Amino acid sequence: MSFDCSVLTMFPEAFPGPLGVSLIGTAWREQGLWSLETVDIRGFSKDKRGFLDDTPAGGGPGQVMRADVIASALDSVDRRGRPFLYMSARGRPLTQARVSEWSKGPGLIVLCGRFEGVDQRVLDARGFEEVAVGDAVLAGGEAAALVAIEACVRLVPGVLGQAESLSEESFEDGLLEHPQYTRPRTFEGLDIPEVLLSGHHADIRKWRQAMRDETTRKQRPDLWDRLPANQQAKGDKARKD
Repeated sequence: MSFDCSVLTMFPEAFPGPLGVSLIGTAWREQGLWSLETVDIRGFSKDKRGFLDDTPAGGGPGQVMRADVIASALDSVDRRGRPFLYMSARGRPLTQARVSEWSKGPGLIVLCGRFEGVDQRVLDARGFEEVAVGDAVLAGGEAAALVAIEACVRLVPGVLGQAESLSEESFEDGLLEHPQYTRPRTFEGLDIPEVLLSGHHADIRKWRQAMRDETTRKQRPDLWDRLPANQQAKGDKARKD
């Protein structure tokens, strides 16, 4: 079953972008493991000039994308059980857990806003889930949509060659990934850690786990503080399953 993505945007030329290269691009263009379509929101404007925005109710700067135009564009897409995502700085954070859940489904329908945003009524009426890719405001939702789609597509079976390479990635178990090294053995006076050259697999696993712990503590103390609760929840789920 293909993982099918539909993107509603004012700028379809922004796609596929990085989704069209490397293994992910091959999985789309040659293997058909996932698909991508863009829907130009401007084509659903009833205004003869093609306008799809208007001034904010209550006053204020900027423009707001109209609910009726967004709804018409959205209703042109066959939902097929796919969730509606609206890329928004005020949305819930994009996490690996959510990405993993979505990747097991039939695909995504993603709305990319512009201007001051989208009329709230269409988000409420169509049941959109607002998603943020970080604590920063972008000019539009296209870059965020690329992030969300890539995070999902790379988990679709067959897209990446080695399934085992996903098991120790950042966030999979609440920890960040360990550092990686390759040749040359010495670079600008810095050596590859000796344990990685020892050939002793048990010691290597132990070192990598220690590095994951240390990296998480230093770079994401928020994740480290939540780790005991996350591990308990994961254990509870495994026992129920």
